[in-house]
Amino acid sequence: MNDTDNTENPNDEDLDAIAAEETAESADTAEADEDTVEKLGGQLDDLRDRLLRAVADADNTRKRAEKEVRDTRDYAVSSFAKDMVEVADNLSRALAAVETSADADTSEAMKNLVDGVAMTERVLLSKLERHNVKQVNPEPGHAFDPHQHQAVAQIPSDQASGTIASVMQTGFIIGGRTLRAAMVAVSSGPATTAPTDDTPPETGGSVDIKA
Repeated sequence: MNDTDNTENPNDEDLDAIAAEETAESADTAEADEDTVEKLGGQLDDLRDRLLRAVADADNTRKRAEKEVRDTRDYAVSSFAKDMVEVADNLSRALAAVETSADADTSEAMKNLVDGVAMTERVLLSKLERHNVKQVNPEPGHAFDPHQHQAVAQIPSDQASGTIASVMQTGFIIGGRTLRAAMVAVSSGPATTAPTDDTPPETGGSVDIKA
């Protein structure tokens, strides 16, 4: 066999070398492909995280905007409502003053006037409530709520300690906020009875009575 035949017909060693070289190239290609897939997977995860954060931020922005719109709608009349509350207070004081001084000889004209003031007060409170402004008028014995009530005194009463003993001025709320807290006196519980001087003194032993 001559050299030409050796060139045209490689032996087994040459075939093994070629196969090994191809295998190495295939391994390098597979490793490169794995690196590429891993890199693309990392980029995909990063894009997914960014997308989720963007969606969450957009949702939070939408909720904040909706809340601001609701607050603007609900509390836009706060200043005006405070002025109207003072008018309601004056009407209530006028009615209380008339009821205190009223007697059986009250004229028909005065009764009509009182009825008109009372009706005006009811209408005013109704209009305020239509705009989400509601009266807070607790009763004695109700639980004290620091968010809606303002304690101006603590007095003994028949009510349980820590509850409302009496109401000095009604309050108002607008939406979920306190427009004006109700002024109340908080009960300190029943008054304790102090011993009197009429209590007979304790005596010990016998007392000699002389004729």
